[in-house]
Amino acid sequence: MAVRQYELVYILPPDTPEQQATELHEQIDAVVTRMHGQTERTENWGRKRLAYEIAHHKEGVYVLEVINGSGELMKELDRRLRVMDLVIRHLVVRVDEEKKVVDRTLTKRQSMSERRRVKHGLPPVRQPGEGRQGETDETEDDRFDGGEV
Repeated sequence: MAVRQYELVYILPPDTPEQQATELHEQIDAVVTRMHGQTERTENWGRKRLAYEIAHHKEGVYVLEVINGSGELMKELDRRLRVMDLVIRHLVVRVDEEKKVVDRTLTKRQSMSERRRVKHGLPPVRQPGEGRQGETDETEDDRFDGGEV
């Protein structure tokens, strides 16, 4: 059974008490631990305006949960969240595959850069202080300090 990383975002009604939101998180966490998963982090994004009205709500409380587990775990969470009246909407997205692509691209770029540097007779890794002469730091750039146009 492969352990994968998922992001679960769910929206609660704007008038949801903090205690109910905490109880819902505890229920989700209990299901995750029971099915041998792990909650990596939980972020309460707070009250935000919805893109469109859902069940007569124009705002909602957004919560993000990053969960490591199996597909069966996510199917169970999806099933449970679908029948809960407290949850307006939810979305589960698998994110580990995208991280693999990003890591692969980063290592490919680094190896190409190292080969290019060796080809030009330089050490494979950039040394401290190496770079263009006269290069200004972004904090020292005074071109946009509100001068007259």
